[in-house]
Amino acid sequence: MAVAWLFGLCLTLVAGATQATQTGSHDYRIVGYVGNAQPLPAISAGKLDAINFAFATLSPAGEVVLSSPTAAQSLTDLLALRKLNPRLQILASVGGWGADHFSEAAWDSASRSRFADSAVHLLEQHHLDGLDIDWEYPTLAGPGISHHAEDRGHFSLLLEAVRKRLDQLGAAHGGKHYLLTIAAADGEFVAGIELKRAAQSLDWINLMTYDFHNGLTPSTGHHAGLHLSALAPANDRAADKAVQQFLAAGVPASKLVLGVAFYGRAFGGVDPQHDGLQQKYTHFVGAPSWRELKADYLTYTGADNGSGKNGYVRHWDDQAQAPYLWNAKTQTFISYDDPQSLRAKTAYIKANRLGGVMYWEHSLDQDEQLLDVLHQGLAKP
Repeated sequence: MAVAWLFGLCLTLVAGATQATQTGSHDYRIVGYVGNAQPLPAISAGKLDAINFAFATLSPAGEVVLSSPTAAQSLTDLLALRKLNPRLQILASVGGWGADHFSEAAWDSASRSRFADSAVHLLEQHHLDGLDIDWEYPTLAGPGISHHAEDRGHFSLLLEAVRKRLDQLGAAHGGKHYLLTIAAADGEFVAGIELKRAAQSLDWINLMTYDFHNGLTPSTGHHAGLHLSALAPANDRAADKAVQQFLAAGVPASKLVLGVAFYGRAFGGVDPQHDGLQQKYTHFVGAPSWRELKADYLTYTGADNGSGKNGYVRHWDDQAQAPYLWNAKTQTFISYDDPQSLRAKTAYIKANRLGGVMYWEHSLDQDEQLLDVLHQGLAKP
């Protein structure tokens, strides 16, 4: 571990602890995904309730493992945050986009037991507080992963097997409650999940309410819009629509954790109507982080909503409650979350009594500017 990073971490932990003491706990969870990296980015422990380490993986045999040579050290560094915020919970997230072998791991009682036993072993070995399962997605091929129609029922059985083993582990450790969560998308992506049954095994669901528009969709649009734009077709996706879908399926509001994005989606060769919003495009440009957005596309001081630079103009869609950038010269459109949209989302979370907020991913923020908005919006008065 680098000495300079360790010194920075100590300063961050002290600041986080002071802030945690001043503000106390809050009713809404703030859950952050932190990717495996050495060194880890600075993390203010007092601003978070849970950290999902991304990612553990599944072996071809269906066992939960740490495949990266730096993962164990990253987990050790995350656990150090507990010294300054004892209520901080650290979970291992297994899976992610492109992760395979879930269908086989869920296939029968023997494979489900192997998955559950290996997950419990990982938690014990690294002194973690729970497991987050990010299977993208049951019954669907996604990025070419194995899948079967039976995944829908098997996923429920897998969650129940893991929940049982976690409860056994907790009983052996003085009644400690170990967390079990999943990451889930909306729309057709949840056709392979028995939502109401799955929720019974889960502490909460991390709703991936972002990537609504990306390089796989035919038009530009808000990739993390809270509501549908006036220009969007009725079948377009939005965060509120996702929440309503899960609620209608019987998932308690308190178990829904709304996802937000610390990155944008950029499109090139965009038709110029409506400043590029909901238009055809010729190529997907990329996913600029909030850091990159501030450096290259957006002037933001924290005192206002920011303005575009280098040929970009910032727009605000009042109906969708989402910002976007348009460059008429290069015909580039960028959708992203910013402090204004995050304030709208924290207000929505409180108005609908949801379980809290989740974000992807910590290193994409700039000096925790976006995390600060979430923390301020959901902290107790």
